[in-house]
Amino acid sequence: MVDVITMGETMALFTPDSTGLMRYAHTFTRKFGGAESNVAIGLARLGHRSGWITRVGDDELGKAMLSFVRGEGVDVRFARIDREAPTGIYFKELRREGDVRIQYYRKDSAASRLSPADIDEAYVSQARFVHISGITPALSESCHEAVFKLIEVAKKHQIPIVFDPNLRKKLWSETKAREVLLAIAAQADIVLPGVEEGAFLFNERDPDKLGKRFIELGAKLVVIKVGAEGAYYVDENECVHVPGYRVERVIDPVGAGDGFASGFMSGLLDNLSIEAAVQRGNAVGAMVTMVNGDVEGLPGKEDLTRFIAAPAEDVSR
Repeated sequence: MVDVITMGETMALFTPDSTGLMRYAHTFTRKFGGAESNVAIGLARLGHRSGWITRVGDDELGKAMLSFVRGEGVDVRFARIDREAPTGIYFKELRREGDVRIQYYRKDSAASRLSPADIDEAYVSQARFVHISGITPALSESCHEAVFKLIEVAKKHQIPIVFDPNLRKKLWSETKAREVLLAIAAQADIVLPGVEEGAFLFNERDPDKLGKRFIELGAKLVVIKVGAEGAYYVDENECVHVPGYRVERVIDPVGAGDGFASGFMSGLLDNLSIEAAVQRGNAVGAMVTMVNGDVEGLPGKEDLTRFIAAPAEDVSR
């Protein structure tokens, strides 16, 4: 049995060892990153059981990726090796502090060949939550079909769906993105949009009004991320602001939203109040920005507890 099942692409991540324009870089560090595996790893580090559905290439990067994610405690039994397509890669260019740029090379990757056949109903049926990202349906038509198959199975077994829109405009047209993301949001129980994603979908930035738009679609709870200011949670009755955590120096903002999702769902799994779960999400998201890499800043439970108690203090002395 797993607590959370998620599905999507993870890629090999190459980051220059030097700061500045990547054209001048000669050496790179290889890591791994992908929204869904980031969430799965974040949950595992906080003591929960997470499962990840994906495809990787039959290549050294794919084998290293599976070994890495498995080593983080994530169940990868439904991460399949595709012998006809490669593992995707991307580059993270750290031009200067506060200026991070991403370049993807994922066209026709193994994960883009995910399909409804990759969804094992018996496996999904015993999860407590299903997590879906808006990235996966943008990768291909078969990925789109796989996402809606996962939704169908979750609905059949009354498993709450947590949806992070994770808008990636480079992957598809704005018209198609809006259509599909709204269709998924209409099926979700909990939606975790950033305020910019809300503006894209509804042309609305006010957290209360934005939350109510998602509620009207069918969501029971909406948590709107507003960066360093924290997040608002909105249900049928209220809109509550939960302050964020001050970070003196943001090293790498990529992956902060995934950290938030893992922290928030961890709070739900631990039966915290909604406000306390959002606070945990804010804390994990903040901690991720303080470290270079998508998953390297994801905390364990002890580190998270210490950060929430005294985020500005070094209590390890």
